[in-house]
Formats: sequence, structure tokens, C-alpha cells
Amino acid sequence: MEALLNYFETIPSSHRSLILVGGLTLFWLIEGGIPLFNFKYNKWKHALPNLFFTLTTIIVNFALAFLLLKTSYWVVANDFGIINWIPNMPLWLYVVVGILLMDFIGAYLAHYVEHKVKPLWMVHLVHHSDHKVDTTTANRHHPLESMIRFTFTLAGVFIIGAPIAIVMLYQSMSLVATQFTHANIRLPKKLDKALSYVLVSPDMHKVHHHYVLPYTDSNYGNIFSIWDRLLGTYMEFDRDELIYGVDVFPDEAKNSSIKELLKQPFQKYQKPTIKPD
Repeated sequence: MEALLNYFETIPSSHRSLILVGGLTLFWLIEGGIPLFNFKYNKWKHALPNLFFTLTTIIVNFALAFLLLKTSYWVVANDFGIINWIPNMPLWLYVVVGILLMDFIGAYLAHYVEHKVKPLWMVHLVHHSDHKVDTTTANRHHPLESMIRFTFTLAGVFIIGAPIAIVMLYQSMSLVATQFTHANIRLPKKLDKALSYVLVSPDMHKVHHHYVLPYTDSNYGNIFSIWDRLLGTYMEFDRDELIYGVDVFPDEAKNSSIKELLKQPFQKYQKPTIKPD
């Protein structure tokens, strides 16, 4: 465990890039072999706006990374934060608790708030307006959302007292997890269900991408499913009945345009549809 932390404390940028590109390539190939839906689309054309937003996310995170570093170094130097206040933890538990709490504050809580606060929901809509969810959808976030997510991550580091090694480890795990859960893959239902008791599985997350409420407002988890299960936001839905997109922005052509997506948070939307269970 110590060697793992030492590696992520100084992980080179090239290795982080390899995790991003390697994960994207792996799940791109897998979803071609065992797709959940046989989309009739030009996969590269569909990927273009999603890859554009992946690039903007990288730029935002890179530009603000110094804040993450300074905050992490400060909490460690001053013995500040939740995991530093819990006495006598073995190293493995220290890491596990840190990652769990980073997942809660930096991902689950951020995601939940984005759905409940209208201006933030308007920004987050860019992610939901993909009509053909696949592994490239994972990083389809408006630059404003990248800044919102970064703010929650920064708050998480401060509250938790996470050293930079745990932050980098968590972000690497998060990156691969989101590529996996968005990938257009069909796992055996029993395997997917078993995974969903601890981790966010592909079928579990796809419910969140169903185009109408209440399913859109469910399954906010990123890596771990326990937060949805503990906090009552877990829902199930037949994966074969899924319809992607969001009912308040139904125009697929506009939702595939980088220009239109950049403007989307500032536009009016149709009244949402609420469907009963």
C-alpha cells in the first residue's frame, strides 16, 4: 500500500494521460464486441463533441491543479481533516476511508447538488443530452461543470484532509470507473447486479441516463453504489427499455453540436416530464 501511495504521490502526467487514453480505448473496443444497444451511428462523429469536452475538462483541471496541490499539502502539514482526526488507523484503512469520502463529497454530493439547483442543472444538462451513451460520454461535461466539479473536489480534499497521493489515486479510479459505467456494454445481468451492491455498474448508471424523471434523479454514484443505497437515491429500470437523452432538450441534432452544447446552459428548456414508476 505504501508503494502504491508513493507512486500516485508523484504520478507523471504521461501516466495519467495513459490511464485516460488506455481506458477509453479499452472500453471503446469492448463495447464494439458486446454492445448493450446496436446504435446506428457514426461512432467517430458521435465522439467528436464528447472528446472536445474531455479536452476542456483536462484544461480546466490542469489550470486549477495548483489549488489542489496547495490544499492537500496544507491539510497534511497541519494535520487537518477527517482522516487525520481518526486515531490509530492502519494505512490500508486510511486509504479506503479517504477514497470513500472523496467519492462522496467530490462525486456523489456534487452530482446530487447539480440535479437539485436549477442553474447547476442547466450546466449539467450537457452531460445528459447525449442520445447515444457510450464510453466517450463519460467526460462530456461543459467547462462550467468542470469548474463546479473541481470546486467540490477541492472542498473534499480540505474536509477529508486527503494527501495528494489519495487524491491522485481516487481521480485515476474515478476516470476508469466512469468510462466503464458509461460504456455501451452488455454484462450478464447477474454479474451486473452483483457488482452494483458495492460498485456503480453499467446497468445501474444507465438508469440515471433515462430521459425522464424520476429516473434521471437517481443513481448519482461515481465509483461506489453505497451512497445511493444508504441515502435512498438508488433505482432500477429495465435496461432494454432505456431511452437516452433528456426530455427538456430533445433535439438530437443540436445536442450533437459543440456550439449548441456550449450555449445550452443559457437557454430555456421545455417543462420536464415526470413519469410514474
